[in-house]
Amino acid sequence: MHRTIPSTLTIAGVDPSGGAGVLADIKAMSALGAYATGVIAALTAQSTQGVTGIYPVDPSFIKQQIDTLFNDVRIDAVKIGMLGQQPVIRTVVDALAQWKPKHLVLDPVMVAKSGDHLLEKAATSEMREAMLPLSTMITPNLPEAGVLLEMRPAETVKEMYGVAEKLRRLMADKEDRWVFLKGGHLPGSECTDLLYNGDKMIEMPAQRINTKNTHGTGCTLSAALAALLPQTTDAVQAAKAAKEYLYKAIARSGDLTVGSGHGPVNHFHAWWQPITP
Repeated sequence: MHRTIPSTLTIAGVDPSGGAGVLADIKAMSALGAYATGVIAALTAQSTQGVTGIYPVDPSFIKQQIDTLFNDVRIDAVKIGMLGQQPVIRTVVDALAQWKPKHLVLDPVMVAKSGDHLLEKAATSEMREAMLPLSTMITPNLPEAGVLLEMRPAETVKEMYGVAEKLRRLMADKEDRWVFLKGGHLPGSECTDLLYNGDKMIEMPAQRINTKNTHGTGCTLSAALAALLPQTTDAVQAAKAAKEYLYKAIARSGDLTVGSGHGPVNHFHAWWQPITP
């Protein structure tokens, strides 16, 4: 039986170092068997050592990119990353409400690794009130979940349960809406993520990998979900496969020598085998 290769779209910013944003999303989607497309929502000057500048893209041109693409290409899943400003969020919401992709994975890029907030308050409200109800799966980390809920970040897995429940109430009241709450900010040697759809609460534990190569992990996970959801009818299966893919990409990140800061994960770990003499 011939397999239909899904076409996926990432709407996000560009990281010139390739570790995060649209370029990382394209790599993850491609590695997982999807044909990846991209709409540029912001430009950044960025490396493994941090962000030195952000240059916004005019919302009307973002809308033109989306409409032009959807008019020609069947898009099976969309991943949303860094949007940055309230007018951009509103533009993307309106466009996707019009085109109605089956799968919409939202990575609410709101808090930098430094702890700095990347969205102004008005943009955060737009994200909470307009983008979350449109999404089929959201992938906040604990600081981002705290911003969305206007509360301090969860500090234990037990507290994460309550956070996941609160976040789920901000989404549409449908069975196929999921919260993928990332627990990487918890202390300890284990990273536990939660998957919740209003009925089933699933713990997904993993051992923490001792590496500084964590640049773009959130981008990579959400892109992996967008690639895998159209290839299965089971969101839980897709979530577990995406987490496993990211885990291996982090574990094999040492194969790369990119930059001197927080390096990228190895998106093509299954394809790029180390060469031994």
